[in-house]
Amino acid sequence: MNKKAVYYNIMAVRDYECDLEGIVNNSNYMRYMEHTRHCFLKAGGMDFAELHRQGIDPVVTRAEIDYLLPLTSGDLFVSAIENCGLKGSFRIIFKQIIYKIEKKELIPSARGLIHAALIKDKKPYPAKGNMDTLLEIQEREIKLPDNPYQFILIQ
Repeated sequence: MNKKAVYYNIMAVRDYECDLEGIVNNSNYMRYMEHTRHCFLKAGGMDFAELHRQGIDPVVTRAEIDYLLPLTSGDLFVSAIENCGLKGSFRIIFKQIIYKIEKKELIPSARGLIHAALIKDKKPYPAKGNMDTLLEIQEREIKLPDNPYQFILIQ
């Protein structure tokens, strides 16, 4: 397997996320990636809701997703942040990937490049200095539990 990420979640596709073709609707990939970014913030000591209460709002300014292999109902997958970094003082760039879990293998399903910025009082707020803890998180190998469904149940 040997895939690495700075942060990842293991999730399962729910029936209602699929369209008439029986595959995950493209908008749900954005939701999966968003959920992973919010969890990443929390793991790094930043809470999305708390930032909002302080008047700081992380917002997506650009999203680019390549769909490689469709997910279907019941599929297990890993939503990962491969890396993140700053572009200038204000933009945060997240390189994200979704892997379908198939027979203990990780198969790329979608790749995303997400640009975000912090906004305070309707103006750009510097990410540099405020996101440093997150940017220092080192990548690690993605490890699947023996029974990924069990992992989802105990989260």
